[in-house]
Amino acid sequence: MHRIVILGAGFGGLELATTLSEAVGDELDVTLIDKNDAFYFGYSKLDLMFGRATRDAVKLPYREIAKPGVRFLQETVTAIDPEARRVTTDASVHQADILVVALGADYDYDATPGLTEAGNEFYSVAGAERLAELLPTFSSGRAVIGVCGAPFKCPPAPSEAALLLHDYLTTRGVRDACQISIVIPFKTPVPPSPDTSAALVAAFAESEIEFVPERRVATLDAGRSVALLDDGSELPFDLFLGVPKHRAPDVVLASGLTEDGYVPVDPKTLETRFPGVYAVGDVATIGVPKAGVFAEGAAQIVAASLIATLRGGEQPGAYGGAGSCYIEFGAGRVGRVDVDFLGGPKPTGTFREPSAILVKDKHEFGSSRSARWFGR
Repeated sequence: MHRIVILGAGFGGLELATTLSEAVGDELDVTLIDKNDAFYFGYSKLDLMFGRATRDAVKLPYREIAKPGVRFLQETVTAIDPEARRVTTDASVHQADILVVALGADYDYDATPGLTEAGNEFYSVAGAERLAELLPTFSSGRAVIGVCGAPFKCPPAPSEAALLLHDYLTTRGVRDACQISIVIPFKTPVPPSPDTSAALVAAFAESEIEFVPERRVATLDAGRSVALLDDGSELPFDLFLGVPKHRAPDVVLASGLTEDGYVPVDPKTLETRFPGVYAVGDVATIGVPKAGVFAEGAAQIVAASLIATLRGGEQPGAYGGAGSCYIEFGAGRVGRVDVDFLGGPKPTGTFREPSAILVKDKHEFGSSRSARWFGR
């Protein structure tokens, strides 16, 4: 029986384990390993931050995974040997015939001096919960949403945070006493889609949000409450909401799998330079954004390839690098951008205007995956 070890139970790991179980669950021994006890959709952190949901309401415990051929282990990976396809955790050693690394990207808080002392981040569950306690005390001054490095998960999220903060402060009746600025390292909010970017920039203007493009937050000066940008300019703040710099997990960096900080893979098959070792999602370098829907698509290709190998069928086509991202525009509006990163000479994106239908579609996006991966 083929032993498949999947490291990480995010979009990529959950989709891979589920697809394999559905297709050939009785013919495989799949071990899914994650250090956490539960999964959270990325967008749920905005719900937590603005008090729209509680942690218990958005938490999907891994103990609820019950799939033929799949066992989940809550363990911390301490070493990866890609040549031997051997994984060491804080509890055991796992030998694989096929090893899939889907450990995502970690946050490098120390890469931005002053971030933990002077600012807050909203990209972790704990960070979002801290802001949920802090935001009610913010009633005047400047709020800065600042990106500290690229690439980063879910490129539209900082824009969503700015627009939802505008709504939140407006509802509390203090918006006129507050300024909001957003700092991102791109020329436009969503570079592959000019129409999406134009719609977001127009929404910023309508909401009187200052848009600071092509800049990165390099340092926070706690003493002066100032964000120093990478061009030497300064932006004072009374509240800082940061997107930390991302990097591959330490255990992946130490494994010999990485180049320039992430794991290079064959863009068609997601296989690394080590036979039988794959990488999907945010930990991999493949030319697509670090977003769950792209990890999910990559996992589907790996699953189809493994199933074809097991059953002697035809190998799937190459990974296409296409996906859709829902974007909160505030005032209960949700838009969508459909992006194709690998299907042409350059990435392209199609914008769908905010609508009630897309509000329902976003809900269905989450509920369908919750049902498929967790049975609820």
